[in-house]
Amino acid sequence: MTFYPNERIALFIDGANFYAAARTLGFDVDYRKLLEEFKKRGRLVRASYYTAILEDVEYSPVRPLADWLDYNGFNVITKPAKEFTDSMGRRRVKGDMDIEIAVDMMELAPHVDHIVLFSGDGDFRVLLEAVQRRGPRVSVVSSIKTQPPMIADELRRQADTFIDLADLASLIGRPPRPDGFENTRANMRPGRLSSDDDYADEFEDDVDSLDDELEGEA
Repeated sequence: MTFYPNERIALFIDGANFYAAARTLGFDVDYRKLLEEFKKRGRLVRASYYTAILEDVEYSPVRPLADWLDYNGFNVITKPAKEFTDSMGRRRVKGDMDIEIAVDMMELAPHVDHIVLFSGDGDFRVLLEAVQRRGPRVSVVSSIKTQPPMIADELRRQADTFIDLADLASLIGRPPRPDGFENTRANMRPGRLSSDDDYADEFEDDVDSLDDELEGEA
């Protein structure tokens, strides 16, 4: 990773995509460690975390995670996830945060030197190109050490620097608790885990496992 001590850094975390990448690599993210790690690498201006939340359920484990992050140095952006039933009678959840990430990143771009995007979603390629024209360098954190890769090839090519999440595991991670979590990502399209359809598939699995994300954080 190439960072300079005096550069202004901003982190943008696509919550669903980043969570899926870490779990596929076999670890949970310790967000306190993540924040401290990037504070060491420059002048951290802002760390933003984006996630959609189901609001019509009795308990959503995403909510306490978002609350913890909000109280511990992160700028948390949420919106209601929309639940619906598709033509096959399957429960689906729509919760894409791409627009929110794009608007915030473009607004902050003139005020920072280095933006770090935690996502492999190929839809962000055009956003990275637009941000780079404004001056900041853009690094992308995802992984090519999974099958299939978690990052879209076009996003990796557009980034000034690609950081494989697997290489950060020892710095920002901790082993997940054994909880019967099923790895269902093998059949998913690379770099598209935060799209509407893939978010729907992931949300049903991850909503049962996010309690692990909080253990040791509070």
